[in-house]
Amino acid sequence: MSIRFRKYSWQLAPASIRDIRQQVFIDEQKVPPELEWDETDEIADHYLAVLPDNTPAGVARLFSTLEETGHIGRMAILPQYRGHGIGETLLRHLMAESANRFSELRLSAQEHAIPFYQRSGFHVCSGVYDDAGIPHLDMRCLAPDLAAENVGTKDQPMILGSDTDSWLFDTEARLLGLMDSMVGQAGQRIWLYDRLLEHDLYDRHRFRELISALARRHRLSEVRLLIHDDKPLVKRRHTLVELMRRLPSRMELRLVNEDYPVEDQPFILADREGVVYRHDFYKPEGFAKFSDGGRVKLLSENFQRMWDAARPSLELRELPL
Repeated sequence: MSIRFRKYSWQLAPASIRDIRQQVFIDEQKVPPELEWDETDEIADHYLAVLPDNTPAGVARLFSTLEETGHIGRMAILPQYRGHGIGETLLRHLMAESANRFSELRLSAQEHAIPFYQRSGFHVCSGVYDDAGIPHLDMRCLAPDLAAENVGTKDQPMILGSDTDSWLFDTEARLLGLMDSMVGQAGQRIWLYDRLLEHDLYDRHRFRELISALARRHRLSEVRLLIHDDKPLVKRRHTLVELMRRLPSRMELRLVNEDYPVEDQPFILADREGVVYRHDFYKPEGFAKFSDGGRVKLLSENFQRMWDAARPSLELRELPL
């Protein structure tokens, strides 16, 4: 079915946008009107999906609260047009509209719709909560550009533990998107091995926040940082080092013992499923796999061997908080 999309401000939105939301959310799902109509409508872009004969079929809105974060909401398809892929096509359009504009997309999904959003690269990032009497969960996509490129060609793209495809990267931008997507879904552990804690890769606000959230999640959380050289960390402030010193029971950094065999390629391991693997310490080239337990098991064994032979950084211990 050929679907076209029209974009409006709230002030110029046609009555059909309000009518669809009224029918789906208020009449069908019994959402109180005072919750359905909110101030966000005034700042959002509103999208109307229409059939080839211009019949309105669905709506959604897109807005931002932070410069790099977009929020999708109020997605609704009229009952008579469900089951024809209109919702998925509308979501793809919103993701394409967000390309090169947002580095992260968020939404609040009704519990039954989780698989729908996972097929487009969104992962759950909260527990269940009540919104207007309906169970919801927060979801996010930390690499919307990559997800938008592959929606429809990959099943559950970039979902940790589910996506078995390989994601190749040869630019720093693609590497960062895959790193963040991987780390943002880890439930218990991140093991990181590299020559340095490069500032461009690891000293970023979002990466620090993702690591912090994992480290604080529960008492079994574990973040291990295994590097060759800590001198740059002594000379220049690094947010991961500061975080580690505040969470010493959850995060630890060690220096490899060069007298023992070490890996020639850097990698990040997420839980027991995900890996971001670079072919060279100095180039942003390699691959990511979100569900590759066999490879992760092998790399985990190699990491553990290097970790056992490694030593703490005495220089970092001397730095003031």
